[in-house]
Amino acid sequence: MSLYWRIFLLNAGVLAVAVALLLGPVTVSTPVLFGEALVLLAGLAAMLVVNAVLLKVGLAPLARLNRAMANADLLKPGARQTVTGDGEIAALTQAFNAMLDRLEAERAMSSGRVLTALEGERKRIAQELHDEIGQTLTAVLLQLKHACDHAPEAVRTDLRQAQETTRASLEEIRRIARRLRPGVLEELGLHSAVRSLAAEFTTRRLGVTAHVTPGLPHLDPAAELVVYRVAQEGLTNAARHSGATRVEVHLRPLPGGGVGLLVRDNGHGLRDAPEGAGIRGMRERALLIGAELVVGAGPHGGTQVRLDITDTADTTGSRR
Repeated sequence: MSLYWRIFLLNAGVLAVAVALLLGPVTVSTPVLFGEALVLLAGLAAMLVVNAVLLKVGLAPLARLNRAMANADLLKPGARQTVTGDGEIAALTQAFNAMLDRLEAERAMSSGRVLTALEGERKRIAQELHDEIGQTLTAVLLQLKHACDHAPEAVRTDLRQAQETTRASLEEIRRIARRLRPGVLEELGLHSAVRSLAAEFTTRRLGVTAHVTPGLPHLDPAAELVVYRVAQEGLTNAARHSGATRVEVHLRPLPGGGVGLLVRDNGHGLRDAPEGAGIRGMRERALLIGAELVVGAGPHGGTQVRLDITDTADTTGSRR
């Protein structure tokens, strides 16, 4: 039944009951007596209440669809409205679900292209940093060393200081290049890459420990890169924003098959902060491989990032 006819018949039913009462036990005198006026007012109030309740019940599916439209998030896919009946609201619900399917598929494709291009650009920049700027700074270091060896004692201290500054800049550029292009992931595998990340983020005020379970199911290169980038972003957020002193990184097999990543810190938590570009980037990466990403409060405070990959290629064992 269409929405128009449902509302019409609901109102018609209420009015028919009122007319039946007026033709039956309820009568009105001329002039209207006080008691009859009270009965009419009470009847009007009852009709309005009944009409409001019936309309609320009749339009409840539309209200549910409206809430679903307001809360739809393409970065949290899978939520669909249940289709009931075969009227206009059911057709509208089916159209909304189909639209979400198309939008999620198109977003996944566009995000995949963007992230692929981003990884290619990261690799190019890392290569240029290593080959161009790295080699230039290395040449500067050699020139400074030569100058320091032949310079008078008065300027030798300044030249050594320039050497140390150049050497520190070279190390920083190499560190940035490693973050842009995870060579350890390509050369040694996911196990070593996660341990390397933990060591890289460990400082005097932040302790990072990696717990990697051996014998993980095999992941294809795209999934391994997603795990690496999510772990990297989780550690970056913990180091920059959480105020944490301890972070744990767990890489382990899931009970039903698959691989799970958990990054947990003891910081002050998310509180009411909105999701930033980093978390949205993690969600988009997780969508690319059909993984589930949950970012929230840890069991003992702080923040935890959990990535579950249940669709793996096989269980022959990940690279070490």
